[in-house]
Amino acid sequence: MSRVLLLFMIMVTVLAGCMSLDKAATGSKQPQKVKNEPQRATAKLIDQTGKSVGTASFEEVQNGVKMELAVTNIAPGQHGLHIHEVGKCTLPDFQSAKKHFNPTHKEHGEKNPKGKHMGDMLNLTVDSTGKANASLVLAGVTLQKGQAHSLFHFGGTSIVIHEKIDDYKTDPSGDSGKRIACGVIQ
Repeated sequence: MSRVLLLFMIMVTVLAGCMSLDKAATGSKQPQKVKNEPQRATAKLIDQTGKSVGTASFEEVQNGVKMELAVTNIAPGQHGLHIHEVGKCTLPDFQSAKKHFNPTHKEHGEKNPKGKHMGDMLNLTVDSTGKANASLVLAGVTLQKGQAHSLFHFGGTSIVIHEKIDDYKTDPSGDSGKRIACGVIQ
């Protein structure tokens, strides 16, 4: 019986040594995520016909998520701009994006005494050539999956441009009209 036990111990030692050599030879270690590595996301916006009209990039910053938006071929003027609660942009009306992203259950708008919810943003101003750029911080939200107020909650989120100006007070959407562009945040 002691020979069997001795043989078993030798085999375990040899196998453990081979595994160590294999890792050392290939240099394979489990990748370690840097704790303070910025989280990033993007969205490709499409219009009601499915044509590409721009992009948005998102990056985790100290007090929320910074968004950079660049769009073309949008009607000149001011347009409501919101994060919606579902990451789905089904043509032609984008109703699949559902309501505004509102994990704190507030009302709509900068000027609403009961607002504002986390999906609210300032209006997007499109120039006479149909182009617009915007840079802003979505305070209180995160890109960290599994965290409260994450844009990557179950079902995801999307960014939506509306046809009219947001009045910053009318609940639930600022009276901003139809959805004219949409992009899934991923």
